[in-house]
Amino acid sequence: MSELTLTVMRLGFLAVLWLFVIVAVQVIRSDLFGTRVTQRGSRRDAGRQQQQAARQAAPPQQRGQQPAGGGRQRRNAPSKLVVSEGTLTGTTVALQGQTITLGRAHDSTIVLDDDYASSRHARIYPDRDGQWIVEDLGSTNGTYLDRSRLTTPTPIPLGAPIRIGKTVIELRK
Repeated sequence: MSELTLTVMRLGFLAVLWLFVIVAVQVIRSDLFGTRVTQRGSRRDAGRQQQQAARQAAPPQQRGQQPAGGGRQRRNAPSKLVVSEGTLTGTTVALQGQTITLGRAHDSTIVLDDDYASSRHARIYPDRDGQWIVEDLGSTNGTYLDRSRLTTPTPIPLGAPIRIGKTVIELRK
């Protein structure tokens, strides 16, 4: 083999080795520091806030709700979601008919800083009857409703504890 071929092979091997080192450092960096998170006041959120303001300004008939005399909210219907145990104890989220996502992902409604929670762990959403449903989203450690592990979407009784890792959440009036 000529000296030139040997030098080109050495330089090629060195380039591949450096490429491997750079990729490994980037993976370690992303594991340590996480991904870049946009602020909640971004343009996308501003557009959502404008849409919500327009919906709230519209009369009830246009918002897809029944007039005040026709439909009533259930008497024992929950109005808030409260974190009763874990690092977020005392956190309250008002239930306004939107889906609530729970997990470690930064775009979750309730971001759980818990080693036992998955990125997209569970969601809580209202059904057509106004009852709230909890669903495990294929998490590794599971979601528990009153000490039983969820395998299907399940209605949540008022005050029943929902456990995700070390965090306990309840629906309250």
